[in-house]
Amino acid sequence: MAMRVEIRSGLPPTLRREAAALYWQAFGGKLGRVMGPDRRALAYLARVIREDHCFAALDRDGALLGIAGFKTPDGGFADGGPADLRAVYGVAGALWRAGLIRLLQNEVDNERFLIDSICVAPAMRGRGIGTALVEALCAEGSRRGYPAIRLDVVATNLRARALYERLGFEATGTATLGLLRHVFGFSAATAMARPLR
Repeated sequence: MAMRVEIRSGLPPTLRREAAALYWQAFGGKLGRVMGPDRRALAYLARVIREDHCFAALDRDGALLGIAGFKTPDGGFADGGPADLRAVYGVAGALWRAGLIRLLQNEVDNERFLIDSICVAPAMRGRGIGTALVEALCAEGSRRGYPAIRLDVVATNLRARALYERLGFEATGTATLGLLRHVFGFSAATAMARPLR
């Protein structure tokens, strides 16, 4: 019997902690030096997650299987501010993290709908959940009037890149991090875009 998956616009408020854990599981390897230790990173993410800037994949019992966040001029799925950083990391911890996190959060692509995260629970990968989340994002971008959708994938994440290519995305350029590669744990990210019209 096939598993029933519902792709829902927005995140149920009761799933904030699960969403934070799923996000951290997917991106903690890249963000750990900046947002760690784990317990603080999870507290920060649970605090700042925007329930209205994502799609959630849920099973028939309402368990979270995957999540896909997006950015708008209003903010992104996991964007926080200085007050959020201070509340979780203290004044000193917030000071040095703020600039580094800002490097990741500032960009909004005014020409294309910008995906800022896609996470699928490890046990659920390979079951079409990532594809369904991407298609929901494409439909949302089209609904908002964007001619294309864009995401960035870490250059070494070949599995994700292959999925995006199968879904019609093409590489449009690669940005290197230079010395920041030592901070974020990856050296380059490839921008990929797909037309929506």
